[in-house]
Amino acid sequence: MKIIITGGPGMGKTSIIDTLKEMGYSIVPESGRNIIRNQTKICGDRLPWKDRKGFAEKMFHQAIEDFNCAGRHGNLTFFDRGLPDAIGYLLLCHLPVPEIMWLAAKEYRYHKKVFITPPWKEIYIHDEERRQTFEEAIATFEIMNIIYRDLGYSVIEIPKTAVSERAGLILQETGK
Repeated sequence: MKIIITGGPGMGKTSIIDTLKEMGYSIVPESGRNIIRNQTKICGDRLPWKDRKGFAEKMFHQAIEDFNCAGRHGNLTFFDRGLPDAIGYLLLCHLPVPEIMWLAAKEYRYHKKVFITPPWKEIYIHDEERRQTFEEAIATFEIMNIIYRDLGYSVIEIPKTAVSERAGLILQETGK
């Protein structure tokens, strides 16, 4: 079972994913930060502040690879974002979404319940890799909510509580 946790940047997704990992569950980390780190290291330009389309393409390809790799062991796996997030990112940037991305998002299906972290100003942190403003984080939350619903997922908003409670809710909702 492949379960997505999505939402705006800085809303606690990675903390929840880390908690689930500590509990012994398989996880797939967010690809965006890794892409930013790797592109910065090699002086690449597929960065959200240089080449948004290229950045989205790298996220998309990584999401497909992550999806396929997670399917190999058949275990419950939690994803820090999924393939539809690349589509949401392009829409957020007012860029066209290639048909292949829509087709892939309809073919590569995750668990029917997708968990979304709502905007939470008190925990939002701006850093070198997360350059979005809080307002951009809110817009990201809104577009991800729409994209996942449009793709037929049931989107469950995770309450603003302690990380362990947030992880517990996800486990309860997925029957684990």
